[in-house]
Amino acid sequence: MSIVPAPQPDGPLFAEVDMGGDASAPTVRATVVQASTIFYDTPATLDKAERLLAEAAGYGSQLVVFPEAFIGGYPRGSNFGVTIGNRTAKGKEDFRKYHASAIDVPGPEIERLAAMAGKYKVYLVMGVIERDGYTLYCTVVFFDSQGRFLGKHRKIMPTALERIIWGFGDGSTIPVFETPIGKIGAAICWENKMPLLRTAMYAKGIEIYCAPTADSRDVWQASMTHIALEGGCFVLSANQFCRRKDYPPPPEYLFSGTEDELNPDSVVCAGGSVIISPSGAILAGPNYDGEALISADLDMGEIARAKFDFDVVGHYSRPEVLSLIVRDHPAKPVTFTSASEKTEDAYKLL
Repeated sequence: MSIVPAPQPDGPLFAEVDMGGDASAPTVRATVVQASTIFYDTPATLDKAERLLAEAAGYGSQLVVFPEAFIGGYPRGSNFGVTIGNRTAKGKEDFRKYHASAIDVPGPEIERLAAMAGKYKVYLVMGVIERDGYTLYCTVVFFDSQGRFLGKHRKIMPTALERIIWGFGDGSTIPVFETPIGKIGAAICWENKMPLLRTAMYAKGIEIYCAPTADSRDVWQASMTHIALEGGCFVLSANQFCRRKDYPPPPEYLFSGTEDELNPDSVVCAGGSVIISPSGAILAGPNYDGEALISADLDMGEIARAKFDFDVVGHYSRPEVLSLIVRDHPAKPVTFTSASEKTEDAYKLL
């Protein structure tokens, strides 16, 4: 593995590039971005995303994966003023500002991201905070190299206090997109620990499994390796690298319980972004040193070699003993019967 310097205006950035692989098999150059949001400043974060995307494209990357909540921000350390039975005025104002930093899907920010993907001719997987009315979702959005928005995945199970600020995705947004570079999908952070969700994605034939996350612990690497082996797929996990100074200063923004222990240069998320092959081999990363572009060439022939050993929804399944049903229709809290009645009336007129 070689390390190639790539400085950029906000500080040092470098790319790890693994040039291995069988030249006779199809290969895909993939990059996971390890960088921080510019919190409460979505336009500036989009500008930063474009700089990083341009850097990755300069290395020949065909697929670029950004961290969880890169657009909109991961509100690490914040409790939004919530205790059981009470919400503070400051916490409500924190949510208002966070809501204002989120994006509509579709919306102008999606159009800009699509334009970026088309400009740099890359497949783009981006973690965003999606605004749907006054409910927020932790979402991943997908774009092809022609600049087309492919769709989204909403996190189906926010973790712990994330549940006070994010809604729950349903089974209608668990896509795996068939593309010329492979079948691409994503699961976000700890929903990667949900065996049935993983099984649904394996059943859709996922080959490039994207895992945007906010978990920088060493144990996260074990989960990523297990998924690569279990699914016979490439796993691309992208996390932010953040220092305290990447968030607004106190008292505007507080790291609950730890603020007094932090200084501006304290690392509050150490990254750990990684790319793993279907055989469980680490192709690039994990990186805990700072903002980085972590890249590898994916030998797509590895998938068939891995599936020969173990195909979890194929020759290694026992559907007569164990099976899964996925309810993949939208779960709507309100349905208006007038819409169906108008449809029935239209058919009667034919």
